[in-house]
Formats: sequence, C-alpha cells, structure tokens
Amino acid sequence: MTVAAPLRIESSVAVAANEVARGTMGTMEDHDAERYYHGTRADLEPGDLVEPGNRSNYGTRKKANHVYLSATLDAAVWGTELAVGEGRGRIYTVEPTGPIEDDPNLTDKKFPGNPTKSYRSREPLRVTGEVTDWEGHAPEVLQAMRDNLERLRQQGIEAIDD
Repeated sequence: MTVAAPLRIESSVAVAANEVARGTMGTMEDHDAERYYHGTRADLEPGDLVEPGNRSNYGTRKKANHVYLSATLDAAVWGTELAVGEGRGRIYTVEPTGPIEDDPNLTDKKFPGNPTKSYRSREPLRVTGEVTDWEGHAPEVLQAMRDNLERLRQQGIEAIDD
C-alpha cells in the first residue's frame, strides 16, 4: 500500500503501545510506542468507544464478542474497504482500554507469527484521532479479496471466528 503524502493524523492524544508477545495477552503498560488503528465506515470522534457486542462488519454479521485493531495501516485499510455499509471508509487511531491478544482469524489461520500485527480485545477501544491521508488498494486487488471471501462464504467458512 502506498500512502499518498505524509501520513497526517489528527489527534489530541498520543497512542502508546507495542507488539504483543506471540500468543500472550498484553496491556497498555506492556507496550512502548506503537500506534494502533481501527478501520470502519462508522463516523466517530476522539473519545468515542468502539465496543464489542455490535454486529460484525463481516460474514453473517453476527454479534461480535471482540473489537479488532492493528498496528499496521495496511490491515486497517483492509478493514475499512471490506466493512459493510454505505458510509465512507475511515481509519481511526485507537487505544485499547484493556487487554489485547493476537487476532486468531489471521494469525493462526493465515499469517503465523502475526506479521499483520492484528489484535482483538473484549474491552472497548478509545478513538484518539483519525488518519486523513490514506490510499486504498487497487480495484483489482480489492475485488480479488472480495471474490475470495465470497468463495469462503459459499464453503460455509465464516470470515470471523469470534
């Protein structure tokens, strides 16, 4: 993914965090200087909470027991582009309010070792700002991902195992 111009983040709060040790839980105190992102179509403001218990943006849209975040902008872009809804895609900087863990939907099934730095939490994420300069994936790359997700759906494989 290419960022068109320097990444501009509008935020009043610095987000502190670092990669969680593989397969273990972590808290904000365990981290030291990594920014977290959440991609969505929701219109949020700094201070808002992204909470578990809402319908997932993926698959059958069942109630999600977790909220998802990433320490890579590219993973947040995917989250934004694949989210359901009509609103424009948005990427927010967020801080976890509780423990986070590796996202098993990606780390165990697709990318062992968590190179996408994708995580989830049962606790809310606090919005700290919005990334306003980001570029989406090429249309053919996005369509290939959507086609793959549709194949999985037809096979009865849920996009998110929550």
